[in-house]
Amino acid sequence: MPVEPWSVIALNLPEHARNAIHTDEGAQAAGFPRALVPGVTTYAYLTHPVVAAWDLDWLRSGGGEVRFRAPVFAGDTLRCTPRHDGDDVIIDALVDDDRPRATLSVTCDAGPPPTMRSGEPLPTREIRLEGEWSDEYGSRAGDPLALYSELGIVHPAVWPALANHLVHTELARGAWVHTRSIIRHHGVGRVGATAIVHGVLVDRFQRSGERAVLDVTIEIEGEVVATLEHEAIVALS
Repeated sequence: MPVEPWSVIALNLPEHARNAIHTDEGAQAAGFPRALVPGVTTYAYLTHPVVAAWDLDWLRSGGGEVRFRAPVFAGDTLRCTPRHDGDDVIIDALVDDDRPRATLSVTCDAGPPPTMRSGEPLPTREIRLEGEWSDEYGSRAGDPLALYSELGIVHPAVWPALANHLVHTELARGAWVHTRSIIRHHGVGRVGATAIVHGVLVDRFQRSGERAVLDVTIEIEGEVVATLEHEAIVALS
């Protein structure tokens, strides 16, 4: 099926207030007019047209690179608009003009799990895929696709959300911003399973604040289900 446009009103989930940038007060302290919507929620919206068209095939073995180019604010009407670059499908997140707030460059075949690069190992986390880490992530954020609850599998936005959990608990100092991810699917995650999240801090550098780049591998019952290269501004000043 072709990938079709889709629109949604962007919103914040209660748990995102853990990062002050997703509250009006914290966003204004950082120089923004109102609360920013998390990159992982914008990513959830961008996946909707892809999953609506390609279903389980993409969830099992696809992926893509998402880049966050400008803030999406709570209450924005976000237009997820597909375009083609040769054989590639790109989904733009548009608000009030033709300048994308975020882009998702989609791949149908993520390939085998890559080897994690060398760097500083982060503590391994065991997280049960329920509540905010479950099939409900998308529906609570405004993605109405029913296949997640029907099949009992987690929303694909859970994978970068787990990487964000490592950033928030291990690296961030105050408000922080997710900037990009390369996300590769190697399987689906069943609701109620326990995910083992491994992370390595690969790089730190200065650009519009202090940035960190992580490699993240997520396993369930000994099988890799997702891998990510994940970047965030972990200190805004």
